[in-house]
Amino acid sequence: MATKTSLPVALTIAGSDSGGGAGIQADLKTFAALGVHGASAVTFITAQNPARISGTQACRPEMVRRQIEAVFAELRPAAVKTGMLYSTPIIRVVVEWFRHRRGVPLVVDPVMMATSGSALLKPSAIKLLKGELLPLATLVTPNLDEAVALAGWPLKSVEDMRAAAREITRRFGCAALVKGGHLRGVNEAVDIFYDGKTELLLTAPFIKGLRLHGTGCTYSSAITAWLARGCDLPTAVIYAKEHVTRAIANSQTVHGHTVLDNFKPVRRGIEMSSPPNLE
Repeated sequence: MATKTSLPVALTIAGSDSGGGAGIQADLKTFAALGVHGASAVTFITAQNPARISGTQACRPEMVRRQIEAVFAELRPAAVKTGMLYSTPIIRVVVEWFRHRRGVPLVVDPVMMATSGSALLKPSAIKLLKGELLPLATLVTPNLDEAVALAGWPLKSVEDMRAAAREITRRFGCAALVKGGHLRGVNEAVDIFYDGKTELLLTAPFIKGLRLHGTGCTYSSAITAWLARGCDLPTAVIYAKEHVTRAIANSQTVHGHTVLDNFKPVRRGIEMSSPPNLE
């Protein structure tokens, strides 16, 4: 009997979306779609659906630490991502854990600002995230408002995004993927990646008329999945951009709400790009 190949593991440390569109749920679907076993540590619980959030509750920092500890004990991740960390004590747990585990790629989706511009972290938590978590990260994936908070100036053009990605890398020592999906005055969804050596301009056509939820989670978890599968960082970002673009293009309607479809590219027989020697 042939020995089965062991699946790589990816861990997401993030909040739960009971509606299934974002957060832990989006991350786990993305991991599964890309052939990676997904593990999770829940930081924050929401009672929500695509129309509204009716309740929230943060997990105790000690419980967050125990979840991470349990995963590493038996299912050591090949890559990790963070999403909504919510509070200073929870960020502190993550910082203390990864300070001693620098060999594991860490993708930080900063979740400081919603795409509406609303603040999701208190100033003290943002200070800790910037001062101690980002220097431990392999990559940070801010949206435009978050990139403004990290770089320190308004972003109104692709050139502004390029400058911000370079400043974030210089300031925090990690690679940056500045996401320009809400940039005005452009005809494509433009993202800029920079890691100190390689710069990538990633574009995809806008698909009009969709109200989407969870694209940032899906994007960062796809990067994490490809890192877990052994890609280098620029390659993982390129494949992740392709994945989230196809998930948007194949989005479905569920009870009148639009949801991303991570699996439709596979079911329809569309070849997903794969790095050499991984298939």
